[in-house]
Amino acid sequence: MSLSLSPSGKWDARYRDTNPHDTSYYAKSMAGGLIACGITHAVMTPLDVTKCNMQVNPIKYRALGSGLSAIVAEEGSRAIWKGIGPTVVGYSCQGAFKYGLYEVFKDLYMNIAGEDISSRYKGLIWMGAAASAEGLADFALCPFEMTKVKVQTSPAGTFPLRFLEAMKEMNKTKAVTKYPFGSVVPLWSRQIPYTVSKFFFFEKIVSLFYTHVFTKPKETYSSSTQLGITFGSGYLAGIICAVVSHPADSLVSLLGKAENKGKSAATIARETGLVPLVTKGLGARVVMIGTLTGFQWWIYDSFKSAMGLETTGGK
Repeated sequence: MSLSLSPSGKWDARYRDTNPHDTSYYAKSMAGGLIACGITHAVMTPLDVTKCNMQVNPIKYRALGSGLSAIVAEEGSRAIWKGIGPTVVGYSCQGAFKYGLYEVFKDLYMNIAGEDISSRYKGLIWMGAAASAEGLADFALCPFEMTKVKVQTSPAGTFPLRFLEAMKEMNKTKAVTKYPFGSVVPLWSRQIPYTVSKFFFFEKIVSLFYTHVFTKPKETYSSSTQLGITFGSGYLAGIICAVVSHPADSLVSLLGKAENKGKSAATIARETGLVPLVTKGLGARVVMIGTLTGFQWWIYDSFKSAMGLETTGGK
């Protein structure tokens, strides 16, 4: 039976690859997303700590290198790993839902649209699926992200550093912080544009590679070549994502600042100003997100390949 045809002989997006997109496929995609996001965000914790402090206190922490050195000098070398617990748990959960549900929504929206419209408007399908997946995934991330930011930006000795103690402390102050979902709207404003850009530009760049550079059928290329294309496409997509989502990322960090307690996101944005929201910490974020996104896609597709599935994109 030809690809994209279901056992009944009708066109079905779930059959466009050699592996049918069944429950097992979606479960493997979730597992791949969990591993990819958990590992990459954990490794990037020192950059994340510095970036958050640059956003919250740009006068003291002016640049990535000097900011990192200042944190180590004041709090010791272990300080650059503050918040790694909620980072690993939060982004593992978010990654599972983001990648797994993206595959689910992409197939669902393609089948709703039909073969012809899906072929002509692939980009809209990708963006709709990415936005839907991220919108739900952020509920899994939000409590851990709020905790992480508070741990990373609080002055030394003013907030617990241990994962469970920090979460208990966040729960005690929920009347003020609106924990566990008080930051979900700012999180959406950061994560949904980021993820829409991440998936759209990744899929687009992969498609361009296979259309203009690697012009033979995708399956004829070795796994290492396909994974190289995955990493390059992911890195380029990550740079775009960093720029698009940076203002909202700055806002999420500022919400965790002590003097902003009780203020709305709109009030903080107005007081901070557009230029600082757009520029402060952007260089660090470009390095962080470009590298992180490239390796996320590479780990995700490596896991899929190890499970006998095709790499993402190109079709």
